[in-house]
Amino acid sequence: MASSAVDIELETLIRARYPIIYIVSWEEKRVEDALRTIARDRGKKIFFWTITQGMVQNPNHRDNATRDPIAALDAVMDSREQALFVLKDYHAFISDVTVTRRLRDLTAALKTSYKTLIILAPNLKLPHELEKDVTVVDYGLPDHEDLDQLLEGIVQSVKDNPQVDTNLSEIERDQILKAAQGLTANEAENVFAKSLVEKHKFDVDVILSEKEQIIRKSGILEYYPFSENIGDVGGLDLLKDWMEKRTVAFTEKARDFGLPSPRGVLLLGVQGCGKSLSAKAIGSLWRLPLLRLDVGRIFAGIVGSSEENMRKAIRVAESVAPCILWLDELEKGFSGTQSSGMSDGGTTSRVFGTFLTWMQDKKAPAFVVATSNDVTSLPPELLRKGRFDEIFFIDLPSTEERKQIFKIHLQKRKRAPEDFEVDKLADATPGFSGAEIEACVVEALYDAFDEEKLLTTEALVLAAHNTVPLSMTMRERIEDLREWANTRARAASSAQSEDMATIAQMLLAAKATDPATREIDSAALDIKSVIPSAPPAAASSA
Repeated sequence: MASSAVDIELETLIRARYPIIYIVSWEEKRVEDALRTIARDRGKKIFFWTITQGMVQNPNHRDNATRDPIAALDAVMDSREQALFVLKDYHAFISDVTVTRRLRDLTAALKTSYKTLIILAPNLKLPHELEKDVTVVDYGLPDHEDLDQLLEGIVQSVKDNPQVDTNLSEIERDQILKAAQGLTANEAENVFAKSLVEKHKFDVDVILSEKEQIIRKSGILEYYPFSENIGDVGGLDLLKDWMEKRTVAFTEKARDFGLPSPRGVLLLGVQGCGKSLSAKAIGSLWRLPLLRLDVGRIFAGIVGSSEENMRKAIRVAESVAPCILWLDELEKGFSGTQSSGMSDGGTTSRVFGTFLTWMQDKKAPAFVVATSNDVTSLPPELLRKGRFDEIFFIDLPSTEERKQIFKIHLQKRKRAPEDFEVDKLADATPGFSGAEIEACVVEALYDAFDEEKLLTTEALVLAAHNTVPLSMTMRERIEDLREWANTRARAASSAQSEDMATIAQMLLAAKATDPATREIDSAALDIKSVIPSAPPAAASSA
């Protein structure tokens, strides 16, 4: 395997006689292989120490006399070999005052010798006294090239097996490697083998399942498996086209073409119109792990832990990148940042600041999908260009989009859409959101099941006429949101939705012409007679 940048850096430090090098990595075997290569090329011996075996050159041997952490350092000091001495998991003992002092004593002696002391541990734990004496090297996870060589090695080892299909197109190979990024070399090798055993080919879903384990262990992020696809989203043709154009945006081919990785998108609009569904569909379309960040889990009771939780969530997202990080109802998590200093000691502001800085400067290909129902509650600095690639406004579905949504939900519930008059259903539901259309289908199914009848168009129309949609109960707020988005956001659909006055007239007309619902009080459509208007402050802030 070709030398990586970190391997070259390690060799440079060793040649420059840096006395103590602290390598942070979970991958002992990969680091060991790199160090063995360096030792061989430099004509040095290499010794490994563990608390269970002591300081040994042969991994099958054992030296009880050097098992003690101080005895291990004494062995390094006394050795006359030109060698690398690798101490595994030594971070557990490094804070001991005697160990710290002994390491400082070793520093001067090692500088004038051809010996190098290397600490190998999965996390960094360094006493303040040693900060000037120890050089820290982060040994990153395998990159695209490393994984490609690993994959090719597996392909060559099983290519003669007729039961296994290892033929991959350029795009398929890139998707496999993209799915494996964020795994250690050992994890990637295991999951490649698992995919061949289970599916007899390299399968993206099997590989992503390995990442699910990493995400679950974080306790902050939630992994969403592929359950929705882009075909489950009715309408929103402009948003779909935007997403489909970026399906291969995370590939090396896109990088070579000069394209940067997409940064993120903000979906705002009316409740129940498909924002969360679209976020889930993006994961399925791009074949990337979808991670949901629950901002409520970030905030904890111990001072300082909220900020650390946000940093931990970011680290986990970057470790499994490329991925999609989904923040649902963003305004509920980050509203009130201006008054944070008076209400919570500034915790919300600091957590929000950490997230904003990461969104601006992030290098890992983690695509952020945020949804919001009330854009007026969002801090203005979140909306500026550079945080998100685009801000899309998702409005109430048009007549044609309502037809699509009815077809989708009827098919999901084992009904043939052609058996229903979808034109009539769309005309009966002006101003209905996708969630309200789904609720009508479910209500009509309950009625049909209770009466032991077949589901009919008339039953669906009746369920719709018994519903007062959100477009009426929140009429003023939706109008304000539409006015805000008219000049500040990009439309998610090319179809034009009806205005509020037209929706009200259509609903009244539909009820008046249907004898089954004529007795329903049409005054329920006038929100001013049922629910108080939205507070003036909300309208003015828009």
